[in-house]
Amino acid sequence: MKYVDEFRDGEVARGLARAIAAEARPERRYHFMEFCGGHTHAISRYGIEDLLPENVRMIHGPGCPVCVLPIGRIDAAIHLARQPGVILCSYGDMLRVPGSKRTSLLKAKAEGCDIRMVYSTADALRIAQDEPGRQVVFFAIGFETTTPPTAVAIRQARALGLGNFSVFCNHVLTPSAIANILDSPEVRELGLVPLEGFIGPAHVSTVIGSRPYEYFAEEYRRPVVIAGFEPLDVMQAILMLVRQVNQGRHEVENEFSRAVTRDGNHKAQALVAEIFELRRSFEWRGLGVVPYSALRIKNEWAEFDAERRFAVPADSPPDNKACECGAILRGVKKPADCKLFGTACTPETPMGSCMVSAEGACAAHWTYGRFRSKR
Repeated sequence: MKYVDEFRDGEVARGLARAIAAEARPERRYHFMEFCGGHTHAISRYGIEDLLPENVRMIHGPGCPVCVLPIGRIDAAIHLARQPGVILCSYGDMLRVPGSKRTSLLKAKAEGCDIRMVYSTADALRIAQDEPGRQVVFFAIGFETTTPPTAVAIRQARALGLGNFSVFCNHVLTPSAIANILDSPEVRELGLVPLEGFIGPAHVSTVIGSRPYEYFAEEYRRPVVIAGFEPLDVMQAILMLVRQVNQGRHEVENEFSRAVTRDGNHKAQALVAEIFELRRSFEWRGLGVVPYSALRIKNEWAEFDAERRFAVPADSPPDNKACECGAILRGVKKPADCKLFGTACTPETPMGSCMVSAEGACAAHWTYGRFRSKR
C-alpha cells in the first residue's frame, strides 16, 4: 500500500469492523487507550467508534503536547515575552492556550509583546540572525518527535555564534506518561479507568522505536500496538489488541512497520542525548508532578537555556475548576462530560488546552461532532 487513499478504503474498513465484531467476545468488555492525539482525531474524524461493537471502547490519553503543559509553564512563557528586548517564538497552537487569569500569549501579543508564530526551529534561528540586538527565545514543546529539531537549533546557534538565541525547554517523554497512568489510583485501585491495552504513538515511535514499550507490556501485562494515523491503521491496531487480550498475551506489536523499527532513529536519539538530560520532575496538566518525565538543557549548552538566562517563575497555579481538561487527559472523563464543553468552551473561546490544540480531545469531538453521539 503506497498511497493515502488505500489507507482510507471504506470497504476494507468495514471488513476490519466485521473481524473485530467477530473476535470480540460478547461476555467481556475491551477498553483501549489511544495515547496520541493524532489517533484521537483519526478516530473522531472517520467515525471509527461507530464501526466498533458496543463492548469495544476507546479511551483518550494524554498524548497532546500542547494539552499537557500546565498553566505555570504558560505563565512563564508570557513572563519571558514581557521582558524588555525579548522576541518569543512559538508554534501557533500555544498562542491561544489560556494561562492563569485567562491570559494567553495571544493576549500578551495584543498588549504589545513581540510574540511571533513560527513553523519550525529554523524560523526562530532566522529571526535571531535578523535581530542581533534582540533576545530571541524559542518556546520548545512536544514529545520525542519534536525534540531532535530543538537540539539541531541549539547546535546551529552555537555554530553561528548566536548569543541572542535561547530555548525555553518543555519537551516531555511518552514512556513516563504511560507509566504514570498505569500506576495511578484511577487505574490500579479504583478501576475508574479500565485499560486492557494501548495504541502506541506513531511519530514518537519513529524516533524512540518500539523497544521502550516492552517494559510496560511485561511489567503491567498490557499489550501495546504501535499504529499509524490513518483509519485503517487504527482499526487494524484495535483488531490486534482484541486478539492479544483474547489469547492472554501482553506483547508489543508494530502495525506501523512501514515507518517504525524496534530500535528507532539512532541519529536522532544521539543528538537528543548530546544536548538534553532528564529533569528530576516535571508537572503535567492532569497528571501532576511526574518524576523523570521531561528534558532540560545540559550544562555544556547552558548559554542557550532561557531558564538560566532569564529569571523564569516556577509557579504552579491551579486549573480552572470548571474545566475537565485534566480528567480528560487521564482518561477519566470524555469531552462531553465537561459542563463547559460546547457552551462557554469552544474553539473560538477555549477555557482549557484540550479545546485549543489540533491534537486535543475536546477539539476533535467538537470539530467532528462526536459529542452528538448517544454512546
